[in-house]
Amino acid sequence: MITTDILIIGAGPTGLFTVFEAGLLKLKCHLIDALPQPGGQCSEIYPKKPIYDIPAYPEILAGDLTQKLIEQSKQFEPGFTLGERAETIEKQENETFIVTTNKGTKHQTKIVAIAGGLGSFEPRKPLIPNIADFEDKGVEYIIKEPELYRDKKVVISGGGDSALDWAIFLSNIASEVTLIHRRNEFRGALDSVEKVQELKNLGKIRLITPAEVRGVLGTDKVTGVAVEKKGEDSFIVDADHFIPLFGLSPKLGPIGNWGLSIEKNAIKVDTFDYQTNIPGVYAIGDVNTYPGKLKLILCGFHEATLMCQSAYKRIFPNKKYVMKYTTVGGVDGFDGTRKEAPKAVVKAIE
Repeated sequence: MITTDILIIGAGPTGLFTVFEAGLLKLKCHLIDALPQPGGQCSEIYPKKPIYDIPAYPEILAGDLTQKLIEQSKQFEPGFTLGERAETIEKQENETFIVTTNKGTKHQTKIVAIAGGLGSFEPRKPLIPNIADFEDKGVEYIIKEPELYRDKKVVISGGGDSALDWAIFLSNIASEVTLIHRRNEFRGALDSVEKVQELKNLGKIRLITPAEVRGVLGTDKVTGVAVEKKGEDSFIVDADHFIPLFGLSPKLGPIGNWGLSIEKNAIKVDTFDYQTNIPGVYAIGDVNTYPGKLKLILCGFHEATLMCQSAYKRIFPNKKYVMKYTTVGGVDGFDGTRKEAPKAVVKAIE
């Protein structure tokens, strides 16, 4: 039996940052993840995808962000159960929980923090009759290694942030980038839309809207796509790769059977501390929902911070915690090491 103060289900960015925030409160964490390594989608699906909204980083690759979060959490010595899925939860008479994985590993914990991102997921595939024939032959639904597209002709289809960001990124790698969307308006960030328009004006991105890819051409590999543009005859765009980026189809999996309040495949929480309808069970990051919810990594970090404060009060109801800025108090690791705040900073604050 593995015992811990906080059991975190999901070892993505939000789960990893929870280890750090809990560590500041001297709370021990253990993480469960179905993937064989920490990092969640950032390491498994798009490690080379640039992220632009992490404070202090104008741009950072998803995989690099994961590594920095792992490094940040190491001082608090978290435990990991990787390659296993959280299957069942049982509340005990002493108010603790026992969470068992699909492989029978049992974890006893005072607090459960569900940080499962989108849960289990698979790419949403376009309804193109022959697309399955070209999977791994030039059709990719996820970009893991951008160098694969160097000096290649790439067609991207989609209208969200992922399609926009990858079109921008690959414009400096591929020989040709064509972005196709079924509407003239995009769902992604305005800044990204403006950047795509700028690159179009510079001749670095070919933008085709409103249009849809109706077929994939080739024999042993992709050689082009058939495009249908509103008000025009169908035409062919040459391509070495076709990348439809229509998002992921999320599923909560076994967690959906835990008696939690669910809305549109997400877990409803109280924004006071991101606790679910089950006391002691919290949900943070993309897996939760509440009025005004934004599915951003930085929002997950905020939710994790408040959740840890609430968890501390639940574990130690009669103990008062006085928050200290890390710039003043430093950081004590579970290994006995201590990172002190610079004396100049302390003196300035005093």
